[in-house]
Amino acid sequence: MNVEERKTAATPSSQRQQLSLFARNFFKHPKMLGSIIPSSPFLIRRLLEPVDWERARVIVEYGPGVGTISREILRRMHPEAILVAIETNEEFVDYLHSALPDPRLQLVAGSAEDVAAILAERELSAADYVVAGIPFSTMPDGLRNGVLNATRDALSPQGELLIYQFSPKVLPDLERTYQRVRRGFEPLNIPPAQVYFCQP
Repeated sequence: MNVEERKTAATPSSQRQQLSLFARNFFKHPKMLGSIIPSSPFLIRRLLEPVDWERARVIVEYGPGVGTISREILRRMHPEAILVAIETNEEFVDYLHSALPDPRLQLVAGSAEDVAAILAERELSAADYVVAGIPFSTMPDGLRNGVLNATRDALSPQGELLIYQFSPKVLPDLERTYQRVRRGFEPLNIPPAQVYFCQP
């Protein structure tokens, strides 16, 4: 295990803390999380399948929660890459500050709709990948379309939006906003998840 893997590995006690925090916030904000438990390793593997880790230098994650996917991104990504994680829930932000002390991780308490401004503040011109598990299907229409449009504009020409959802409701919006949308399905998750890979 290398230095970065040691930094991002979850111990049994930290895993219990993650699950407890995640479940508590699910009951407080069910529409924001969509599931009572974090993503399965099977879903994470399928979601991150398209990533060219050697090429990617700027990765954005919407709604990192307790860092289940963030850990895997940090474990795989290039030493010179940056992960910008945007989270609206202050409790998750505070947790991630202490749980993931990786210098490549930049945590932002804010909205995905402001992704362009967030990247500009960090002097980053565009994202190679945006990874998202935020529940688009329960968002108001204006916010959902605002986030999808802002994400498209924040991606590099070869960039890609990688998302998972528990409902196919977002598909028409994805197909309207992106030039190419590929879809997949991961049954080994609770609940089973739709996966979408979108190119601008």
